[in-house]
Amino acid sequence: MAATHLQDRSRLRRWWSLWVVGGVDHDAVLRQIAADSGWSGRYAFLIIISAAISLLGLLMPSVAVLIGAMLLSPLMMPIIGLGFGIATVDAHEIRRSATALIAGAAIAVALSVLCVTLSPIQTITGEIAGRTRPTLFDLLVALLSAIAGAYALIRGRGGTVVGVAIAIALMPPLVVVGFGIATANWTVFTGALLLFVTNAITIALTAALVARVYGFGSHLSPQHTGWQLILFVAALGLLSLPLGAALRQIAFEAVAQRQVRDTIGERFPDASRLGQLDIDYSARPIRIRAVVLTPRLDPTADRVLAASLRERLDQRVDVHVDQLRVAPDGNGVEAAQIARASNSAGSAEGDRQRAAVADLALIAGVEPGAIRVEGQTLAATAAPLPGLPLAGYRALEERAARALPQWTIRLAPPPDTPLPPMTFTQGVLDGSALDAVAWASQRLNRALLVDGGTLAQRRAVADGIVSRGGSASSGAAGGAVRLRWAPSADETPPA
Repeated sequence: MAATHLQDRSRLRRWWSLWVVGGVDHDAVLRQIAADSGWSGRYAFLIIISAAISLLGLLMPSVAVLIGAMLLSPLMMPIIGLGFGIATVDAHEIRRSATALIAGAAIAVALSVLCVTLSPIQTITGEIAGRTRPTLFDLLVALLSAIAGAYALIRGRGGTVVGVAIAIALMPPLVVVGFGIATANWTVFTGALLLFVTNAITIALTAALVARVYGFGSHLSPQHTGWQLILFVAALGLLSLPLGAALRQIAFEAVAQRQVRDTIGERFPDASRLGQLDIDYSARPIRIRAVVLTPRLDPTADRVLAASLRERLDQRVDVHVDQLRVAPDGNGVEAAQIARASNSAGSAEGDRQRAAVADLALIAGVEPGAIRVEGQTLAATAAPLPGLPLAGYRALEERAARALPQWTIRLAPPPDTPLPPMTFTQGVLDGSALDAVAWASQRLNRALLVDGGTLAQRRAVADGIVSRGGSASSGAAGGAVRLRWAPSADETPPA
């Protein structure tokens, strides 16, 4: 039985050597690698062009432009050359390829830093964010793509290399590294650097393994082969640790967000709607902040939700829900449902604007069609919320701005919102009230009149509003200090 097994293995080895390894022109493959894996003017030119196209594709963002940069793929051959140098233990080829790879990467990063520093657009787009959290899946993609790339090179399948270049995408992560340096965002920098290093090491070592299978380095001893296998397994094992942890964290965040939404929804009445949800997974305990528009306030919500989420997530959580009372209005609920559906549809690539509009519509309590889009500015007038003062509407705008950092948010209060009283405490005017009315004056583009009190008090209030960006002037005397909107051009002034 053992003898038969050995004979089968011997026949398989002879067949592989004769028909597979024997069909490869090893000298031609090595000549091609030597010609394309080192430093040259053509290589430097392609690095600059590929990096520039990648940066434009990331900032626009445009998948089509990024694919154009991926097709150039100037870094692929130095990495493949490094792998074949490892396979054949060719120190000269290893030095040539490593030098070209390091120099090319340095040029790409430096060019990215320079362009991003000079660019007026330094927003983290979806394409940039997608290259800052590599996972174990990225390692597997690099592994399988490297097998296909090395096979295509050895067997002369040129068309396969195009697909491999798109799948691995070496240049965009390098450009994101430069973006992280230029914007001093070290989370972006480290994430993109880990993705590039993962791709480069995996491609080089996998190419070395495929090269050995196809007979390159046949002059090496079994000890050399053993060390090469140990290097391959050890490198991939070390890379798997942070990538596996990142994949586990992403899976936890996806589940946690769904559970947080469901738990908050179960706590409040059916007519309620979740206006905003922010979860900081890096905080300890996990920090959860939400805004709920509800017809009935629940003073125990924070405590009950914290206990429930602690049990569901098996993590310590810090929960705070801002509850805004709204009238149970069927039209308002319907608008929230439409906005929520639009938000889900907008999560797809290419619907960034629609998603932002839907998010602001939820916060403002209006239909998505009521949101005005002017370039990078989203503007709307909030739906009336009974009992909510001007300061509350201003807080809604600030929360929307935090939720949509890529947009300028201008959320105006309802025009009939009551103006706050102007109070003097030991001769000092209430600054928070001034902030609120000055903001409302800006958003509604209306001027205020300050009535009552002494002339000095009226001027003090008017000056305080103007200094905060609003528009105000002294009005009529008599009674306590109070505010009113100045009549517009088509209104008749009060008698």
